[in-house]
Amino acid sequence: MKVLLIKDVKGQGKAGDVINVSDGYARNFLLARKLAVEATGSALNEAKQRKESEVYQLNKRKEQAIADREKLSTATVTLKVRAGENGKIFGSVTGKEIAAALAEQGYVVDKKDVVIKDPIKQLGRLFVEVKLFTGITAKVNVVVVAMD
Repeated sequence: MKVLLIKDVKGQGKAGDVINVSDGYARNFLLARKLAVEATGSALNEAKQRKESEVYQLNKRKEQAIADREKLSTATVTLKVRAGENGKIFGSVTGKEIAAALAEQGYVVDKKDVVIKDPIKQLGRLFVEVKLFTGITAKVNVVVVAMD
């Protein structure tokens, strides 16, 4: 019996795959646990439409990430922190603080997407990478100044 997998099934395939299995395995396991549906014309067409929609959404997010990269590359984030006399910061600047400062400027960035190679423990200007999409990153100018 041919079935269309709704969810990933270990040893059989991934969601969206059409596989050929025995009738008993299909009825008693896959269909009973709603892991698959019978591979009818309408089910296959629906799966094809869903896959095309996912590809379209993925391409749309990628185009948005490219547009955001252009905007973020020109953005400058100024962070005011407590510092000692010699310019050494008490603590360090985190990705959460940078993401919050970007959010104030209207950019939606998750704190996990801010890549800080070395801890920021000095006052000054530096560039920080922000991951926007798979393989697409933007360099954001970060200025760390002392609080008055």
